[in-house]
Amino acid sequence: MTHAPNRTLAAFGAVLIYACVIAYTDNYVRVIARDAGLWQFHATRTVMAIAILAALAIPLGLRLRPRRPKAVLARSAIHGAAMVIYFGALAFLPVAQVAAGLFTAPIFVLLIQRFAYDRPILGMQILAVMLGFAGVVLVLGPEAMKGATFAALLPVISGALYALGNIATREWCAGESAETILAGFFGMLGVIGLVGMAVLWVFPLPVPDGTEGFLQRGPVWPTGEFLWWTFVQAAGSLLGVGMIVKAYQIAEASRVSVFEYVILPASAAWGFILWGEELSWIAVLGMSLIVLAGVLIARPVPVQSPTASLQ
Repeated sequence: MTHAPNRTLAAFGAVLIYACVIAYTDNYVRVIARDAGLWQFHATRTVMAIAILAALAIPLGLRLRPRRPKAVLARSAIHGAAMVIYFGALAFLPVAQVAAGLFTAPIFVLLIQRFAYDRPILGMQILAVMLGFAGVVLVLGPEAMKGATFAALLPVISGALYALGNIATREWCAGESAETILAGFFGMLGVIGLVGMAVLWVFPLPVPDGTEGFLQRGPVWPTGEFLWWTFVQAAGSLLGVGMIVKAYQIAEASRVSVFEYVILPASAAWGFILWGEELSWIAVLGMSLIVLAGVLIARPVPVQSPTASLQ
């Protein structure tokens, strides 16, 4: 399949918007988790997101019907599974360890593209991924790499699925609009959320108070604060996820996936602004490595002439 040329700079701009928006909204998940459960959050956010998309479809001329329904469904299922495993692992693993596992995605992007699509792996790409992941570990702290149990593999599985879903955006869903892929993603998460709510309603679990009961909590009567911040999440996610989908449509996944590391410094910045959370010098060093990785991966690859390949 022939793709349009990589628009790497435009893709980085889209990822930067995504990171700033998602980092802000995700900082308020701790507020949402006090009053409701993960499954109700996903279901409610999907209803709000689809309502916003439907309201904007006519005035903005959005195309929500997929051209390749099976491809969009498969991509949505893969990304939905990645998010379920990611959030599920948060129930029994440290947040730092789970996040570090998810950010192995750029490594899997290169491996999948190499062995499934016969794309070469450049030395600069390998170096960028290694630097970016080292930066992630420094930002998250040494506790991110502790533990070698099967449970510790779950975030890595999530990272692999996330990588596959990102590759599918460009390889499987070529020609689909960003809003179509966006609607499919939110729709899948909504279905998963409804299933989770139903299971916990029929088979309720003991639920700790506050944020600790986020995963085990079944359907509850929503508070005003939950509804407001879930709406903020829905609107912010539409913009943010829409930007990241667009980025994967206009540039190769191996490039865009490394740019996603920028969400860590963005999250840290919002954490400081909103909650007064400060960073250590080690975390600052890690962010510098992340930025360097992005610069390396964004460098244009020289095109080899036909005669050069024969020499």
